[in-house]
Amino acid sequence: MVKIRAMILRLFLALFIFTAPALGEELSGIDALDGADVVLLGEVHDNPDHHLFQARALRALTPAAVVFEMLSEDQAARITPDLLDNPEALAAVLDWDNSGWPDFGIYAPVFAALGSARVYGAALPPATVRASVTEGAVAHFSGDADQFGLAAPLEPDEQAAREAGQGAAHCGALPVEMLPGMVAAQRLRDAELARQVNLAHAATGGPVAVITGNGHARSDWGVPRVLAQAAPELTTLSLGQLEAPPEGTPPYDLWRVTPPVLRPDPCDAFR
Repeated sequence: MVKIRAMILRLFLALFIFTAPALGEELSGIDALDGADVVLLGEVHDNPDHHLFQARALRALTPAAVVFEMLSEDQAARITPDLLDNPEALAAVLDWDNSGWPDFGIYAPVFAALGSARVYGAALPPATVRASVTEGAVAHFSGDADQFGLAAPLEPDEQAAREAGQGAAHCGALPVEMLPGMVAAQRLRDAELARQVNLAHAATGGPVAVITGNGHARSDWGVPRVLAQAAPELTTLSLGQLEAPPEGTPPYDLWRVTPPVLRPDPCDAFR
């Protein structure tokens, strides 16, 4: 049940997209992803098409490093070149079946496309993320909270919008007083992704690709904005992968629309 609940929450965070006045355009070709120091490849986590496209993008970009939202630093360190051609062994080494993420089979093409890229993991321990809900993001961030934008409160309008998004993403089942903490946890995860990107670029010279959910990839208040403050010298490009045509301009530099995955109503788990 814990694994199912985790999958549902991550799916909803990836699916919930705000309309924002960001400038961007629908992806015309994979070559449009080239040229940035950091390329964020968003996804709806259980959509196989999104992972197949990420694999195509990695082969086209040949990044020096890839940062995964789904992996911890320890898991990333376990990956060796010989495992990339052996999905079953790689899944076992990563203990993927107990991770809460969708079936490894749909992520396998992404790992197979890594080539010689160095792998970084940005997943925090679940206990750390849970603690940030009640104790705040700053107390549980291992980097410089000022540099990565965690020390300053959000503007009231953005805070309210993000709390509303968390409420909707959890089917209205969360107590209102819990919503600010959920926003804090999301900000913590954005900051950790950005910290790992910064480390990866410093170590390899880039470019760096990021495999992450659409929520973290959004350019208005996700990882790109954190990086703009923490490492303004880096150029970023964000791609969102959507399951329906957007209303207005979605908060990505580029986006693509794919057929949706047929899935049960995630809100059933909250009823």
